[in-house]
Parts: sequence; structure tokens; C-alpha cells
Amino acid sequence: MKFKTAIIAAALATAGTSFAQTKWDLPAAYAATNFHSENLTQFAQDVDKATSGKLKITVHANASLFKANEIKRAVQSGQAQAGEVLLANFENENPLYAADGIPFLASSYAESRKLATVQKPYLEKLLGAQGMKLLYTVPWPPQGIYVNKEIASVAEMRGLKWRAYSPATAKIAELIGAQPVTIQAAELSQALATGVVNSYMSSGSTGYDTKTYESIKYWYDTQAWLPKNAVMVNQKAFDALDKPTQEALLKAAADAETRGWKISQEKNEWYTKALAEKGMKIMKPSPKLVADLKQVGTIMLADWEKKAGADGAALVAAFNKK
Repeated sequence: MKFKTAIIAAALATAGTSFAQTKWDLPAAYAATNFHSENLTQFAQDVDKATSGKLKITVHANASLFKANEIKRAVQSGQAQAGEVLLANFENENPLYAADGIPFLASSYAESRKLATVQKPYLEKLLGAQGMKLLYTVPWPPQGIYVNKEIASVAEMRGLKWRAYSPATAKIAELIGAQPVTIQAAELSQALATGVVNSYMSSGSTGYDTKTYESIKYWYDTQAWLPKNAVMVNQKAFDALDKPTQEALLKAAADAETRGWKISQEKNEWYTKALAEKGMKIMKPSPKLVADLKQVGTIMLADWEKKAGADGAALVAAFNKK
């Protein structure tokens, strides 16, 4: 009898644990070894520890659960409880998502932090209207140009097969006379190896993760902008958590944001050195190339402000004031 009682008690205890535990999926688009993905993994571990295992978050890196452009919709619809996206990818949905994708608006970590502070309430409002909650954002290192030849001006970039991964990078291709080809990060290595693209604009991080140095030998350190990844959660999934679990999640998110910004800045220097060690020629852009690119940035800012309307004008004005 005692034996049976013990079995029943164990079964009830197990059922109680199972019932109390909540499991979330968090899809992400970048390699598991990328610093954004590593930061997500640490975030999930922190949540697990802080909630004593009540909330388990599984990170699905490298677009293994959903493709990059599907992740936001998956979180919005509840197919995934949380997810990480590149904000600039959603400019066509609303220009305010892509304020950090305008070339030379914010081209340093200090300026990027200012822009993130100004942009945050707009993001919270946009995501909130779609049934989501912003947890945190982390920037990529400054964007440079990977190209298969030396360039001294935008005129020398005409005709390049240019990887576009967002509306902004597609617009750059249009303005410089390159041929845009839409390629997500998970597909970039193959696209470079097969010659589908021979140039693109991104950070040292992407170049290293995708082994771009095996196909392209020049990286121009233009420091054009610092696009951010955002981690968001489905609002209903968040609301279903008890108060202590919600607080633990938000605390872990705040820690992930602080850690992510610090790592991004530290990794920026590391990636540049690592690319050079792999044979990449790290090039300082000529004054002419810088001037040409800033002209592109001016055109894109004006175009963005026109699309973003009053909110866009207010955001840029607030950024310029700070």
C-alpha cells in the first residue's frame, strides 16, 4: 500500500511540475556562434535560472525554425512565443522600424544608443498594436562594404551584384547603380561561393560568420550605420505568465540588452582583426567614396522622412536634439 501511495505521490508531483513549467520557442536568423545568438542563449539560461525552471526558452538559431522574414509574423500569430528580428527588414511595413538603417544618421555606438532611446517608444507602440511586446534591442557593429575589387568612388560600384537583405540595402543598390539580389544571412555563404553576389554592405560580424573572406578580399570600413536586432514576445504569451516570472523575464532582458551592446562594441574590433588574419584587406574608404556615400545617405534620409511622416520627423528632431 505504501509503495502504491509513493507511486501516486510521485506521479502527482511530476504532473505538478509539468503543469507549472512553461516552454517557449525563440527563433533567430543568425548562426549559433554569432554574438547575437550567444547572447540569446545566455538570456534563455538567465530566465531558466531566475524562474527556477518555470519558464524554459529554446533558442532556434540560423533560421532553423522560421526564415528571417517569417519570424516576426510567427511571434505575432503565436506560432512562436518570442523571436529575434532585424528591425530594418520591416521598413516596408512601417518606416519607423528602419530608423537605424538610414546611412550616416547614426554611425557610432554613442549615436546609435541615442537613436535607440528615441526610437524605443515608437517600436513599443508599433509592436503593441500587433499584439507583441519589445524585450530588448542590440546593435550590429558598424556597416562596411564587402566587394570583390578596389573601389574609390560610388561610380566604380555600378553593375556590382549586390546582396540586399532589407529595403534600405535594396535602395542603396538602386542609388549606386548595382544589381540588388535578395539574400538572407543563412544563404549568404553559398551565394558568394557561386557568384550570385559579389558585394554587400554589412558588419565585420556577418563577414566573419559567413566566411566571406573565402570569396571576397576587400572590406571598406565605412561605418555607415548600426542596425539593431530586436527581441520581442507575443503579448498573450507574456500575459499568461505569473507576475514573478514576468519580472524575471524583463530583468533578464534588460541584462541581455546591456550585455549585448557591450559585446557588440568589443566584437567590432575583434571581427576586424579576425577578418584581416583570414586574408581580408581592411580598407579605409577614400574621401570621394565617403562623400558619395553620404550623398546616398542624405537622399535616403529625405526619402525615409517623407514616408515616415510626422512621427519620422519627430523622431529625427528628437535624435538631433539629444
